[in-house]
Amino acid sequence: GAHILSDVVASVEAKLAEKNIEKDDVAGAGIGVPGPTLDTGYVSICVNLGWKDKNPANELSELLSIPVKAGNDANVAALGEMWQGGGKGCHSIVMITLGTGIGGGIILNGEILSGTNGAAGEVGHIPVWDDETEMCGCGKRGCLEQYGSATGIVRVAKRYLKAHDEPSILRQYDDFTAKEVCDAAKENDAIAIEILDLVGKTLGKALACISCVVNTEAFVIGGGVSRAGSVLLDPIEKYFKEYAFHASRDTEFKLATLGNNAGIYGGAKMIAGNE
Repeated sequence: GAHILSDVVASVEAKLAEKNIEKDDVAGAGIGVPGPTLDTGYVSICVNLGWKDKNPANELSELLSIPVKAGNDANVAALGEMWQGGGKGCHSIVMITLGTGIGGGIILNGEILSGTNGAAGEVGHIPVWDDETEMCGCGKRGCLEQYGSATGIVRVAKRYLKAHDEPSILRQYDDFTAKEVCDAAKENDAIAIEILDLVGKTLGKALACISCVVNTEAFVIGGGVSRAGSVLLDPIEKYFKEYAFHASRDTEFKLATLGNNAGIYGGAKMIAGNE
């Protein structure tokens, strides 16, 4: 982690030289950080990078001699999706990334909502299950991430198979992935369909709670699990409409389109502002 910013500087300067771009012609640079990040760019702790009490925006700005803005990586990706991706045309979105875990980002009126400690948008850690015995990676129990992520879907599926005797394609595997659960549902496997209905209910209810707070124009769903398509997305939207406050019931559901480039677009948008 100690070498990341210097590596970034070297990469940026090499690209500027390659393209014959002078720093005076650069409006600035945006960076997404995998941890809670304040609007000032300050990061109290970033576990994966070993950062503590650090302001990467200020440090990069000094090293590069150009303006730099920093935000939480999920929030920056959400900004990119709102600007040029699945949320294009909207001014307020909540982006949910369903992958190994569940990430999120909230954009209100075109601006990132980062919160007091930079932790706004951590939707994966909304508590949804009181009786959970296994611990989430965050140290709590019963987080949304434990049921709606790729690993969560597998956890729910294994528990369901253990509690029910009906035949299922999934019983042929010694182990299986979330994709195999979704593929089984696409083959009309009743158990797999029931599992994804339960997962969809958990996610849909959580999104209904979020909509009561931020009343977003759209939910933009991304991450590897979103590629499951209608077998998962339909239950999410169905239960969202069931649980949502009436004024939020018609919130749109859209798929993210920028993939790993979302943060690049979001970083650029932080600098571009309303241009």
